[in-house]
Amino acid sequence: MNGVDMESSGDRFNSSMEEKYRALAYDTALSTLLAVLVYVVVKVSLDGIRQWRARVSVLIVGSGPIGLTAALVAVRTGKVLKLTVLDERYRTALLCRPQQIALDPWSVRFLLGLGVDFDNMEGCWHNDHFFTKIGVFQEYLLSILEQKKQTIDIRVNLGTKFTEDYLRRIPGPDWPRIIVVADGSCGESCSVLGISSDYIVESCNAYGSNATIERLDQRQVPTPEIKAHSLYFDLSAYGMDTAREPRNSAAKPGFHLKIYGTFRNRYMALACPSSDSKLVRFLRHTANSAIMKNIFHQSFNAYKTDIEPRLNDHTLHHMQCSRRLFEIMLSHRRVNAAYIEGDNVAVTIEGEAARVLNFDTGCGVNLGLRGLESLGTFIYKTATALDQNDVFEALSAKIQHSKQLSLQGFLATRGFLFQSSIKMRLGFVAVRKHHYETLQKLKSLCQQPLYSAHQSCSHWEQVADIVRIRLVHCTRNRPALIRKIKPA
Repeated sequence: MNGVDMESSGDRFNSSMEEKYRALAYDTALSTLLAVLVYVVVKVSLDGIRQWRARVSVLIVGSGPIGLTAALVAVRTGKVLKLTVLDERYRTALLCRPQQIALDPWSVRFLLGLGVDFDNMEGCWHNDHFFTKIGVFQEYLLSILEQKKQTIDIRVNLGTKFTEDYLRRIPGPDWPRIIVVADGSCGESCSVLGISSDYIVESCNAYGSNATIERLDQRQVPTPEIKAHSLYFDLSAYGMDTAREPRNSAAKPGFHLKIYGTFRNRYMALACPSSDSKLVRFLRHTANSAIMKNIFHQSFNAYKTDIEPRLNDHTLHHMQCSRRLFEIMLSHRRVNAAYIEGDNVAVTIEGEAARVLNFDTGCGVNLGLRGLESLGTFIYKTATALDQNDVFEALSAKIQHSKQLSLQGFLATRGFLFQSSIKMRLGFVAVRKHHYETLQKLKSLCQQPLYSAHQSCSHWEQVADIVRIRLVHCTRNRPALIRKIKPA
């Protein structure tokens, strides 16, 4: 009996110990889980507080439309401790610029999201585009920054050039974490920062010419742009006979004209797709500068608005234009973002400082504004970065976006030159924003000859997610063909 009792007692003891071990293991697991949960909650809370409190100093070089809009984007992120805007031009020189800018619907929506009120800005609307003088636009953006000074440290230093000496004068604690270079195509800020000035130059497979005329007796009134397409010029008066070339063949492409700017400062852009026609070869190599001037002269008088005066022999002397057709090229920087090691500074290049076209269409600001679409995210990620790897990820995303923009710049130029012809021949044009694969397909299509009316549209319909824009005929009673270009 004693043996049985001892065995029973041992079993109870072992069972009791097992229960204690289970309880201890359960308590240990529960404590560990609770500790992990507390750690995660504390870490997430601290990270949230750190991200909420994270602020960086931002330096923007250039106070043009892109630089000032970049300043609004930076303020909008809520991650800016101190914002400094530099420009070597003084306020008077900055705001008296006569050029007119055309903001497309995307740019209008983007600026509305930044708090821009177009009802309080001098300008005009046409087909969902907003037209205003560049000086008026910059003055309005400066006024918004003045209002933001109540909540954030903003300093606009006009008449101050960005140089190595300027950087040396900045105290160590005040050094910016982010530098946005937007000083235009002729700026020297990238050289100061040691960024390579190498460009990738791409042909747009087109030729163009620009002209400008200043008429002091006219008002500086923002005016909608005028477009005319499929223009053909008879230069037989200059010994150029194109009668044997069929008009609608690819060998004899039509020209595309754009008139824009205020009544006082009028600008014109003339372009045609690349071809080996006699007319294009003649206009590319002519030594007679009067030919292009007369083409612009008669083109303007044919397509101008009804309320503005015609160009005459007197005003013609005030016109400045290209001597001949030139190849339209898009140049974009090989390096458009950088990281200054040691100083822990991230640099991004925007606007014409990053990509520039040698052909003016009055719409270049829109491509620059699209580059700012990713700037807010870039500033936020850089401000909340834990280490260099996080900064590099932000820079990598910015570089990828810039590459897509370079392709969009190519297509935007091709769009100005050829979209209207495509509309007239196909009835629609394929468009897709921010879709890299689709843009690649569009680029390959744009490099092909234009389709005629009897050809199939199925090849265009292979492009995914297209938006079909139907042809809208012009209601203005204007001739579609300029018969004669007479010598002066």
